[in-house]
Amino acid sequence: MIQEFNFAKSSVSLSIQERNLIKILNAKPVPVPNDQAAPVRDAIQRPIGTRKLRDIVKPGEKIVIVTSDITRPMPSKTVLPPVLEELESAGIPAADITIVFALGIHRPHTETEKETLVGSEIYRKYRCIDSVGEFTYLGKGKNNTPYEVFKPVVDADRRICLGNIEFHYFAGFSGGVKAIIPGVATKATIQVNHSHMIDPNAAAGKIGGNPVRADIDEVLNFLSVDFIVNVVLDEKKRIVHAVAGHAIEAHREGCRLLEEMYRIEIPKKADIVVVSPGGFPKDINLYQAQKALDNAKHAIKKGGSILWIASAAEGLGEDSFEEWMLGHEKLSDMIPHIRREFVLGGHKAAAIALVAEIADIYLYSDLPEEFVRRLHFNPVSDLQATFDSLLAKYGADASVIAMPFGGATLPYASGN
Repeated sequence: MIQEFNFAKSSVSLSIQERNLIKILNAKPVPVPNDQAAPVRDAIQRPIGTRKLRDIVKPGEKIVIVTSDITRPMPSKTVLPPVLEELESAGIPAADITIVFALGIHRPHTETEKETLVGSEIYRKYRCIDSVGEFTYLGKGKNNTPYEVFKPVVDADRRICLGNIEFHYFAGFSGGVKAIIPGVATKATIQVNHSHMIDPNAAAGKIGGNPVRADIDEVLNFLSVDFIVNVVLDEKKRIVHAVAGHAIEAHREGCRLLEEMYRIEIPKKADIVVVSPGGFPKDINLYQAQKALDNAKHAIKKGGSILWIASAAEGLGEDSFEEWMLGHEKLSDMIPHIRREFVLGGHKAAAIALVAEIADIYLYSDLPEEFVRRLHFNPVSDLQATFDSLLAKYGADASVIAMPFGGATLPYASGN
């Protein structure tokens, strides 16, 4: 059979013998509404755990809407109009609304990118800014996280957080208050929060007992979030579910809906896992594409091989991540390093090293082959030839799992 994998804004294909293929991990099918804004409008009119947005805000108040940056598949230009219509119905003028792009530690946007994210009409009518500039210290959390948040967000009278919900390899899930921490927080805040990723309870799909998610949500003790609108997307980045309302209650319902779609049982782990993050923007750089690799580790046998398909046209994507990937003699050296010295950016490199402890990693990308070798991966120029050689390595009965949307799907093995 021929299996396609998204690669940047295009795709690549691989011929896989059906007798070797254990499973293709696709989301469980859910109806896709023709009107993509309809689930959002419906969610806003039926909020979970709180009043309607129009009953929360008041004329004269300054409103901040926090939404995702360009590295996320969040469809802001679809989600924003129903939110803005609701604010307008409450008598809030455009001049009192600011849209903030949550950068975390990612690069700032160009003005063209901002316009692309929200659409030309919204870009012209509303103030749209990156979370770059002055930050306000709010206090320390139970785990000594210094909550430092972008000043325009803190100074607003009302805060609305938008986002898409997907599995996150140590925060459990994206979405919810993650728009604030790490979205519009300082590097110092993010570093302390992310340092808890080495805790065994900091895992994809886990909220209860997860110290990273608890630390994220604790910011609500220092700063209110008045309303959230979160969406769940299918593999083609189309909205299939939307939730709105209370920052915790609505988010948890969104997580439940996501799990129904994307937590997928596999009969056993495989000798070979072929994984793609799902194309642009999830494979814009290796920093983002790493999430798919981390999900793939749940499907691979110890001693197996992961064939990682990720364009990474923008390179590694973060300075500390690049320094760690290029600054260690071998990947395994990063594991003791991150335990004695937690470095933001280095944490993703160490996560990759943990995958490499289980399986060999082969990378098919737009990066130069010599550079891929410097990253301690096996470079792939011919996808089919490499896959065929891996089949030969593991023998005629080699088992294969395909993860064409590895950034979203989370496998769990029912057997060994």
